[in-house]
Amino acid sequence: MTNSAASPARYYLTTPIYYVNARPHLGHAYSTIVCDAIARRKRALGIDTWFLTGTDEHGQKIERSAELAGRTPAEFATAISAEFRGLWDRLDLSYDDFIRTTEERHKRGVQKLFATLRDKGFIYKGSYTGQYCVSDEAYVDGPPGTVCPDCGRVTETVSEENYFFKLSAFERKLLEFYEANPGFMGPESTRREVISFVRGGLKDLSVSRTSFSWGIPVPGDEKHVIYVWLDALANYITALGYGSDDPAEQARFAKFWPADMHLIGKEISRFHCVYWPAFLMAAGIALPRSVKANGWLLFDQGKMSKSRGNIVRADTIQQVLGADALRYFLLREIPFGQDGSFSFDALVQRYNGDLANGYGNLVSRVVNMVHKYFGGVVPEIGADTAAETALRETAVRTIAAFGPAFDEMNFSEALKGLWLLVAETDGYLTANAPWKKPADRSDADHTLLQARVLATAAESIRIITALVYPILPESAAKVWRQLGQGEIADAAKKSFLTDIAWGGLKAGTQFGEPAPLFPRAEKDAIERMQNIEDQNSKTVIEAAGGTAEAAAKAAAAQTAAPVAAAVSEKAAAPKAPAATVAVTAPTSVAAVAPAAAPAQGAPAQPSAPPQVAEEPQHISIDDFVKVDLRVAQILVAERIPKADKLLRLEVDLGYEKRQILAGIAQFYEPEKLVGRKIVIVANLAPRKMRGLESNGMLLAASLPDGAPVLAGFLEEVPLGARLK
Repeated sequence: MTNSAASPARYYLTTPIYYVNARPHLGHAYSTIVCDAIARRKRALGIDTWFLTGTDEHGQKIERSAELAGRTPAEFATAISAEFRGLWDRLDLSYDDFIRTTEERHKRGVQKLFATLRDKGFIYKGSYTGQYCVSDEAYVDGPPGTVCPDCGRVTETVSEENYFFKLSAFERKLLEFYEANPGFMGPESTRREVISFVRGGLKDLSVSRTSFSWGIPVPGDEKHVIYVWLDALANYITALGYGSDDPAEQARFAKFWPADMHLIGKEISRFHCVYWPAFLMAAGIALPRSVKANGWLLFDQGKMSKSRGNIVRADTIQQVLGADALRYFLLREIPFGQDGSFSFDALVQRYNGDLANGYGNLVSRVVNMVHKYFGGVVPEIGADTAAETALRETAVRTIAAFGPAFDEMNFSEALKGLWLLVAETDGYLTANAPWKKPADRSDADHTLLQARVLATAAESIRIITALVYPILPESAAKVWRQLGQGEIADAAKKSFLTDIAWGGLKAGTQFGEPAPLFPRAEKDAIERMQNIEDQNSKTVIEAAGGTAEAAAKAAAAQTAAPVAAAVSEKAAAPKAPAATVAVTAPTSVAAVAPAAAPAQGAPAQPSAPPQVAEEPQHISIDDFVKVDLRVAQILVAERIPKADKLLRLEVDLGYEKRQILAGIAQFYEPEKLVGRKIVIVANLAPRKMRGLESNGMLLAASLPDGAPVLAGFLEEVPLGARLK
């Protein structure tokens, strides 16, 4: 089986649909910006393009997060989905459709797909007992207590009636398909990983759940809801009209399916390259032509994600440097398919070096000089010299190389080559110095030189601007107007990239007014962006992590640290001689009691450590209710190799199981902790240590000698009960 050849007349590409357990961060923006750049270039080449994005809103994780937030799942999903769509609009992303998996059109198409698979004999009813990762909504092979290989969380044991898809029947068919279509998966590391997974043997896949209700009901058996990954993957066809009786929607599906490219994060390659093709094969639907996986954005030495607490928001960069600065950095700095490091320092360096001092400065110099010396009208270029010929030849080579590199998703190399033309144009301008008239040059000769040099440099800028338009759409539009070319969006609609060639800037063209493009980022830009991030993380709790207020506002992306659990570092005092409540954390940081105030009239001692005031620091009731204290029971306790202070605990909250790393190994024997009921902070942002994720903190008292005593109960208390 092969996928059909691409049609030059149309192009369909998709982002992953983003899970609504968190506000969008830079990793989400990266995937969507890549798709937007591709879509803009395709349209400017005269290709009818459909660009889809959206949100994935069903599943057990969303149901639980909504419950913790005090919202219905529908309310919770709507709030976070609006955050994604709002950000994409603020970034001016040119998507054609935004699908939500809670929409009726999607439900209709998913139920049709499920019924088709069942009618064709590829779905049967059975039961499943095994491990399930709620965070990734994925089944995991292994015994109870198995850690999810993708996210590091402890899986839950699930036993329920299910419908199963005969995935095992497609092992050979998938391998044959991969061999016949070597370009289906990319990059090569993804291809190798997926093929290895399939060769390792495929088991039939559970495609329904009965232990929760937030999902699309199985047609004819509504106590089952359809497995979230079958539900989510189907968005690529339901958004086009699959399952609809509307002739217009049916025509759109017929026109644009199969997809030319699904762009995804590499962590979901298995779902898109194994499950999705198998579902489509079974249903008799054409397979997508390619699935391309981008790498991770790394920040603070780890993948940028909510659970690691190391996210950066695209809004922060947009506010300080603008959306185009973000787009340029992501596509220039990170070779597509590889992991890429992000830092505010690297962002500002790239911005100042390539945009402010490079392209922006070049445009400003040329446009201003054309206005100064020629009244803003492009002069006749006159006869070329060797210098003009050399620059023209470089521009022609750049045009020839840029398109293929871009279309192969080699964005970084394409931009690197284009900026060589920026540098050569700038060097050409400096070498000929049209602003400087030597004493031995006549006025007439100098005017001819000015005309030749400025017209040539302006033409080079026109070429650069046309090519970079898909990546810097806002800035390119400004330059296009300054060059007297009108609106670049109108040029794109007329397929201006199909015939981009040297010589398009005609003599007599009236330039627009000069306007700044990329004001140089000063030293405080990094501090400003970091302050915005710090303020966001301090003041707002993410909807998925804690309060109904945060869910309603959907205004944050990180769970704030419980303010009742620790004192400010600035107010840290020597250990008090009384037992005090503390939280046992992986970092072994405990809250301490305020120290006594100095005796009345005692002399000041400025060299002594700062003392905490006699009165404790007060918090409001709103601060306290942010801390979600829950009753849990320890199921597993074990030491972590080469970690003297840490124990790995698995705890049961009644509604879910979690893994917690606790710095109590020097005070408690692991085997004596099993079965004990404890109190945990349930809405603390997870943290990864020694390759394991800690998802909560224990509540304990700190004795004068530093030993912790775990909080407990005399009465019987149900698991999951909240302390108020």
